[in-house]
Amino acid sequence: MSRQIVLDTETTGLEPKQGHRVIEIGCVEMIDRRLSDNHYHQYINPEREVDAGAMEVHGITNKFLADKPRFAEVVEDFIEYVRGAELIIHNAPFDVGFLNHEFKLMNIGLPPLESICEITDSLQMARRQYPGQKNNLDAICRRLDIDNSQRTLHGALLDSEILAEVYLSMTGGQAGLDFDGNADSGGVEPIKMFAKTRTPLPVIKATVAELAAHNSYIEKISL
Repeated sequence: MSRQIVLDTETTGLEPKQGHRVIEIGCVEMIDRRLSDNHYHQYINPEREVDAGAMEVHGITNKFLADKPRFAEVVEDFIEYVRGAELIIHNAPFDVGFLNHEFKLMNIGLPPLESICEITDSLQMARRQYPGQKNNLDAICRRLDIDNSQRTLHGALLDSEILAEVYLSMTGGQAGLDFDGNADSGGVEPIKMFAKTRTPLPVIKATVAELAAHNSYIEKISL
């Protein structure tokens, strides 16, 4: 059985080194390339203010987060949910970097996320598949004729659901069953993954144009 989890986060700002924190985690699960109902969605009190620029992107306010649990209160459930799965993330270094920063802040010896899960960067897949083109989530949805009309603001769970559809479309579609009852891969070629390792993922810096292109917290690259 293949278990994949499509993950996205929202944050208070762009740089964990500047004290920014995770405020939302959204995950959708796929078993043998079929979407399941086993989602994970959590808002988190970051114990700091959300930057105004970030609030414009995702619409999550300080007042809304005030009564939400802190990261330390949800980390055990989160790790249990993702453990051993292949995580699919659009611009993985950004989200993985933030989650690893949260792990370090707890100061209890948690291993980095890439030691717990396999990590696949769907942005790198898209850049190989569509070289020289914009590959933020909105651009790929337009290219693949995927409806993302509900995405007026960023949201971790909604973006994960959209990314799951994008990933399946880029890699051959949702699996069917052959006559023996086995899942069909849909003709998907093997893709490069970040294996479980303690080596940090490289962070790709964004240009001002990309940050203004309605995808600051998902893409964060220079195309």
